[in-house]
Amino acid sequence: MNINLLASSVGDWSGDGLAIALFQKDRTDGESTETSSVLSTALLELDANKLAGTLQELVSEAAFKAEAGSTIGGRVGANATIRKVLLMGLGEPAKATEDTWRKAAAQAAKWATQSKCQSLAISVPLYNQDEALTAQALAEGILLAAHQDKRFKSKSEDKAEGKEPKPETKLEQVDLLGFSLPAAQTGLETAQKICSGAIAARELVSAPANVVTPITLAEIASAIAAEYKDCMSVKILEKEECDALGMGAFLGVSQASDLPPKFIHLTYSSPTKSATEGNGSPKRKLAIIGKGITFDSGGLNIKAGVGSSIEMMKTDMGGAAATLGAAQAIAQLRPHDIEVHFIIAACENMISGKAIHPGDILTASNGKTIEVNNTDAEGRLTLADALVYADKLGVDAIVDLATLTGACVVALGDSIAGLWSNSDELAAQIESASQKAGEKFWRMPLEEPYFEQMKSVVADFKNTGSRAGGSITAALFLKKFVDKTPAWAHLDIAGPVWTEKENGYINAGGTGYPVRTLVNLVMSMAG
Repeated sequence: MNINLLASSVGDWSGDGLAIALFQKDRTDGESTETSSVLSTALLELDANKLAGTLQELVSEAAFKAEAGSTIGGRVGANATIRKVLLMGLGEPAKATEDTWRKAAAQAAKWATQSKCQSLAISVPLYNQDEALTAQALAEGILLAAHQDKRFKSKSEDKAEGKEPKPETKLEQVDLLGFSLPAAQTGLETAQKICSGAIAARELVSAPANVVTPITLAEIASAIAAEYKDCMSVKILEKEECDALGMGAFLGVSQASDLPPKFIHLTYSSPTKSATEGNGSPKRKLAIIGKGITFDSGGLNIKAGVGSSIEMMKTDMGGAAATLGAAQAIAQLRPHDIEVHFIIAACENMISGKAIHPGDILTASNGKTIEVNNTDAEGRLTLADALVYADKLGVDAIVDLATLTGACVVALGDSIAGLWSNSDELAAQIESASQKAGEKFWRMPLEEPYFEQMKSVVADFKNTGSRAGGSITAALFLKKFVDKTPAWAHLDIAGPVWTEKENGYINAGGTGYPVRTLVNLVMSMAG
């Protein structure tokens, strides 16, 4: 699909489908809701001269008021240069966010596909009068909505029966109208780079555990480093090297699997700004750690029974997928004055004669001992050694993200992730980055007295507390493995990494959450 920026207006365009986004009309002029129209004078003229009155007819028949998320579409007369039109509501201007434009573009792209349009034009008011931000938001909505993961679908029935498959009409060209500044092209290119990372993460989460393994994740990290070798480097620690570093918690989880664990350390360093200027020292250093359990059986505390969701445990590497997706996007965006460490302790949590037992004691790489009272609370064990590793890198901040607890899903549902942090500044930066991305987070408390639940008679502490406040005690557990780094945040993304239903620009399957938040965070920290 080609996305083009055109300076021309709606009146100059011709093609298959035209989508026009409108705000709700300001009613302060005294007009009643029933009699006033959302169509401007310019649109009324366009409707009369080019669209055979189709817009007025649609607005009148559907009583269209341009409320947020509302749409109405129809076919134009046979002799028109535009075949179909769609009106999209943006709601009240004061309540609109960047995500409003993203969702409108997704609506337009899906409508065009369903209407068998090969070409589509989108006309919208500018977001905050900024062409670059508007172009970026629209392009993100289009690209994310258009992505369909059909890698594991069988061939069409026609082809299976030996018939020639019917040609499929695809949306091939999208023209964004009314963009004239060079900055708008930059916004479009930024969207394409960010979405490539989000889509890569989607496909990793959606792929089954017999396709995506710890070895696969290590290979992808190596491929990213090879493709962007001027700014990316990679180190893959094998089991023996992890053992030498004392990573007893990580290796304890991995020891029952037939597949070897892989500790992945991918580093982004700001590329040289010019031929004569060296990189110098980055102003900021950040570590992003993603949980990389490519399949979680639960261990000897096996996930069993209705509601255990064991069949969905391929998604337990959602944090690792987002980490690699963000790395891919950052390598293309190339921010200056920042160094980013992307870290994944990748393994499976399986069952065999080598599996850790409930009651076993593991020693993490910082010397802390952990009584494993539940082998299904394995993610925090792998993250513990990853946090210790990152803490020794001299970074300014660490952000870990994980499909960590069902308790967070119970607390916040499927579309909101939990955020814990010991730094108000870092928490605010993450919240700002997530709002720009349209990915929801809710800051949760680090209630220190809750850690009393995790005290152990035989070790420094247990790996779980009671069911009550389970996502909070998980965060408190992780906090024990950050010592020198001044700012740390934990993101529990168990709910939003997967969805069974389409929602705006998010399609069913892996969502790519929260790649765009991580990218926005890195870009906000960069020089």
